[in-house]
This record gives sequence, structure tokens and C-alpha cells, in this order.
Amino acid sequence: MRILGVDVHPLCVDALHGRLGDVIERRGRALVLHANAHGLNLAWEQAWLHDFLNSAALVFCDGAGVMLGARLLGRRIPERITYADWMWRLAATAEQRGWSLFFLGAGPGVAERAAASLRQRHSRLKITGVRNGYFDADPGGPDNRALVAAINAAAPDILLVGMGMPRQEAWLRENWPQLDVRIGLTGGAVFDYVSGALKRSPEWLNRIGLEWLGRLVIEPRRLWRRYVLGNPRFLARVLHQRLSSGGAKS
Repeated sequence: MRILGVDVHPLCVDALHGRLGDVIERRGRALVLHANAHGLNLAWEQAWLHDFLNSAALVFCDGAGVMLGARLLGRRIPERITYADWMWRLAATAEQRGWSLFFLGAGPGVAERAAASLRQRHSRLKITGVRNGYFDADPGGPDNRALVAAINAAAPDILLVGMGMPRQEAWLRENWPQLDVRIGLTGGAVFDYVSGALKRSPEWLNRIGLEWLGRLVIEPRRLWRRYVLGNPRFLARVLHQRLSSGGAKS
């Protein structure tokens, strides 16, 4: 379904794992990105991000706002696949099926702690490399060249990039042609959540689709613009799409 000009795939976790497995087992390559209200707002405002999201093999829903947006457009998304929950299920499937992962992002030591937490529960999980997100991302610079070389030497099935929107998308867009990986995923704050560096909002808020409110309470200075201004802007744009002729922004 097209929401604010971006094609979002209405997937459940099992279907998403099936699609990942298809790519890995046939030795293909695919970008698998996620969409939430903040990301779709950014894509509305930045043409390169809009085009990059639509170049991906899959874009799954990572936000209650996107599920609401789909309903306003007369469509349905079966579930919200948020990394704070999904990462544990992905790790279990990766362990079972022998998929290897490389973690890139977050502050120094955070992704390492996330990897250790996952291995405590899934001892046979293959994590072939971990790098933090503090590096010079200039494509021609020595830091970035060394990072790409390290990822390619590890040759993971899945590269998970958690550097926040839109930096993670910009980095993948620039470096994807040079990367020897099967799947490129964007994960936002995934390593902060899995490592315990970032507190999750209360479960009862998560269940009723108000995780954004819990996050706003936890990090008001960083997130107030995204949610207090961004959420109404997103819903207004969806309503405009519903009312406009053709129903989509191209």
C-alpha cells in the first residue's frame, strides 16, 4: 500500500522472516527498510529518502501511526514490527537457520552489549562483527573504506545498521553497491533497546499504540519535535492523501 508516496508492505513477522530467508538462501541481495510516521514525514520532505525507500525490496511498518494511517486510507497492516520486540525474534530465527549478522551503530560499547544480551539467550547466534556508529562516513575517507572492508571480510547474511533516520538510510544508500551482504536492514535505536541503554516505555502504553508517548516522556528534549509536531503533520498529510484525487503523492 502507498502511504505518503512510499510503498509499505503489510507483513507480519513470520512473513517477513520468510522473505528474508528466500533472499539469503538463494544468495540474493535486498534492502529491507522500515517505516514509521517520522520516517514517512522525512521522506515527504526529502526526495532522496522517498526514492531510497521505494527502491527497497521491502518496507515494513514500525509504528502505530503508520497502522492508523493505513486504516484512514481504507487498508490494513496486520502488525507493527518494532525492533525493541522483533530483534529477539529475529535472533531466534537467525540462530535456528544459521544466519549470520553484523551490527553497525549506536555509541561506543552499546552494540557490543546488545550482541552479548542476544547471545545470552541464543548461544549459537552468529554475530560476525560489531562496530559503533561514531566514524567519518565520508565515502572516500579512510574510516568508511576500512568499515566497508571489515563488513565485507565478515560477509554477513544480515547487516543491521542502527544510526537513526535519516543517517542510516543515507549511509546504506551510499555504500550498498560496495557491500558484500545479503540483507541490509535499518534499525534505528535497536542496539540501545536490546543492550538496555535506553528504557522502553510502559508495556500498557505499547499495547494501545501509544509507545510514542512513553518515549516522549523518557526523552522529551530529543523527541518533542518528532512527536508533538510530527505526528499531527503526518496525520494531516494522510488525510490529504485520502481526500485528494488519486490518493497518493508520487
